[in-house]
Amino acid sequence: MSATSNLIDDAPLTTFHKKLTFFASGGPFIDGYALSIIGIALITMTPSLQLSTVEIGLIGAASLVGIFFGGAIFGWLTDKIGRHKMYIADLIALALFSLLNGFATEVWQVVLCRFFLGAAIGADYPIATSLLAEFLPKKHRGRLLGATFVVWAIGAAAAYAVGYLLRDMGPDAWRVMVASPAIFAVITLLCRLGTPESPRWLLSRGRRDEARAVIKKVYGEQYDLGDIASDSDGPAKRGKFTDIFKGQFLKRTLFVSIFWTAQVIPLFAVYTFAPDLLASMGMTGDANLYGGSFLISMLFVVGGIPGLWLVEKIGRRKLLLWSFAVIVVALAIPAFIPNVQAAPLFIALAIFALASGASSFLEVVYPNELFPTEVRATAVGFGTAISRVGSAASTYLMPVAIVSFGAAGSLLIGALISLVGLAATLLLAPETANKSLSELTTEKKPALPAHSQVTEGSMS
Repeated sequence: MSATSNLIDDAPLTTFHKKLTFFASGGPFIDGYALSIIGIALITMTPSLQLSTVEIGLIGAASLVGIFFGGAIFGWLTDKIGRHKMYIADLIALALFSLLNGFATEVWQVVLCRFFLGAAIGADYPIATSLLAEFLPKKHRGRLLGATFVVWAIGAAAAYAVGYLLRDMGPDAWRVMVASPAIFAVITLLCRLGTPESPRWLLSRGRRDEARAVIKKVYGEQYDLGDIASDSDGPAKRGKFTDIFKGQFLKRTLFVSIFWTAQVIPLFAVYTFAPDLLASMGMTGDANLYGGSFLISMLFVVGGIPGLWLVEKIGRRKLLLWSFAVIVVALAIPAFIPNVQAAPLFIALAIFALASGASSFLEVVYPNELFPTEVRATAVGFGTAISRVGSAASTYLMPVAIVSFGAAGSLLIGALISLVGLAATLLLAPETANKSLSELTTEKKPALPAHSQVTEGSMS
């Protein structure tokens, strides 16, 4: 397609974009909720199922292993069969395996349900964010894509609140907790019904008539395919999984994989075992364990507020560099304090939550901006999958780390991993702020400015 304008990239922010962002946020909310609720559910699940330390680690890591397979497989499948079909299917799976988890009677059943739940969560990252990125205008793309991921922390905070409210239900309280993500999956599913397919994806598959129909429905009858700037070189083509390891995309795949992994290893270790980590600091009682975990998760949300402003103000690269630097210092300092007490450790966790919340959303912003339509979901899914290898291992080993090295030693390990992320960002990260997808993902010259203006009233 020879585009002479850039309707999608230059469009004003409208109600359609806001609704689509809200609907896409359902997946990260469920992710944060489901991955955090297990840490609280283990409090009553452990005596109920007589779990060993190894079994606790398996349950904590199962969903992360599932995310690995879900991201890798379903990201690629999303590029093959479309965003919309997968957009709905993964939520049905989320609801189903959450409910089945509540009826588990054996440890292997819990592990299996958590694995398939993780696979559905992993699928939603490339599905929902790719669809959203392909509709958003460039001036708001980073902020709105990022907002969907900040919702992850709101889900995590909600999990701790629900866990606190359900803690007195008795030995089977864990069953209600692990089944509860199904409620949010059904709500999100109902919201997403009727969402249009991405016109960029339809064009990448040569389905021009369907793409034209979406453009007219969303933007107005006066617009056509000539008003879209393609983010792929040449005619419509079908991408292959191996494309993300070729040419300019190899360096980008390496960068996304390293920085994403470095961010999620300490994050998931902390969120999955926050009550245990706080207990190892000497904090006791429901108010400290539940309240402290809730506070940490809320600080992640608070950190996202300035982060979403800075992502367009100073750009993606500087934001990521500064956040990694702050995390390294915050997590390392307690290890060098003799006989460190609970207060400095908790402060380090609080600073980590703020800094992490300010930039973790770049995990979905960067890969969506750095790869073209035909492999966009594949790239997001691959980044999701690779990052979960490390996070699954860290979650499995976190109980052992707490026992072996204590809270300060566990945080120091997180600091060293974050240092790797800092180095990768410094050496490999490009700046993508305020650039169209066509500028970022093709070698050709940027598309010319749109020759016609889109008005708020022309979008549904």
